[in-house]
Amino acid sequence: MTLTAAPGRARQAAGWRPPATSYGLGLAVAGVAAAWGVHRLLPAVPLLTAAVVLGIVAAHLPGARGLVRGVCRAGLSLAGKRLMRLGIVLLGLKLSLNDVLGLGWATVAMVLGVVAATFCGTWWLGRRMGLRGDQPLLIATGYSICGASAIGAVSEVSDSDERDVATSVALVTLCGTLAIAVLPLLQHPLGLGDAAFGRWVGAGVHDVGQVVATAQTAGPAALGDAVLVKLVRVALLAPLVAVLATSVRARGRVKRTGGSGGQEIGGQEAGGQEAGGQETGGQEAKRRPPLVPLFVLGFLAMTALRSTDVLSTAVLDTAATAQELLLAAALFGLGSAVHLPSLTRTGARVAALGLCAWVVIAGASYGGVLLTT
Repeated sequence: MTLTAAPGRARQAAGWRPPATSYGLGLAVAGVAAAWGVHRLLPAVPLLTAAVVLGIVAAHLPGARGLVRGVCRAGLSLAGKRLMRLGIVLLGLKLSLNDVLGLGWATVAMVLGVVAATFCGTWWLGRRMGLRGDQPLLIATGYSICGASAIGAVSEVSDSDERDVATSVALVTLCGTLAIAVLPLLQHPLGLGDAAFGRWVGAGVHDVGQVVATAQTAGPAALGDAVLVKLVRVALLAPLVAVLATSVRARGRVKRTGGSGGQEIGGQEAGGQEAGGQETGGQEAKRRPPLVPLFVLGFLAMTALRSTDVLSTAVLDTAATAQELLLAAALFGLGSAVHLPSLTRTGARVAALGLCAWVVIAGASYGGVLLTT
């Protein structure tokens, strides 16, 4: 009895293992706690910015580098994707239709123009500069909409390489952080009143936390207008993702109908057999992103719920805290995927694109503010 029971207990004990993602998720939680501590000590540094920076540091710190690239990688990648989606859903609770209408159609039209000019200009320039993969698309999205959150959302439907996502997040976060220090110095030389400065910041700074940190230097009037204009930009995330999802689906249909001479289905890529090509086509069909991803529908649902004014202030405050913590964990995960040595090949071009995109969005938003003031 003893001889047969002991191995059974041993097998039972050895059979339980923590999920492969638990280590990385635990590290992401620790990273958020550290980022929160940095934010408490230095309130001018937004929590999300600190989370990205600490993720990058963890990926290169000798003591933690092995964990980040090894046993923690699965959990950190999960945080960068799944927690990002949840954070984007809760981000919808910050936007109310009544607030958008209160800005006036001229301001809304100005935001639309700034977003379109920044997105198209940055994407075109990135392609001309020969940046790899989806970097032009991701950087253009981050600059024009809402920073790292938008990059995460678009990468879901474009199935972007994790390295491209991490590089884009790092660049957009860096430029947004620089805006906190630079833009307040330009308020008076550019002749902007507090409210106009707030609209300029809301239309030209990337992340919501960075907008708050920048605009609060000019007082409550600037902060209020900055947040409202910024949230109008956030609202454009849903239609942008839907358009990109449609584009990805269209490219998939071209491939399956032999848009490249039929080689991708019946040729060597599919194993050189017709049956294999059909199977590949079926798998591609299954991988096609939905026209409107579920997390975008969740974002729109939360915006509609906020517009009803049925949620109490306490609920909204709790949701805002949860949203920021989820995004911080996701950005820590994305930051941990940044590999600085690998950026040396395209680092100069990426930096040049970031600088040019910064000039484009700052100039377009400044012109828009002057026209609508």
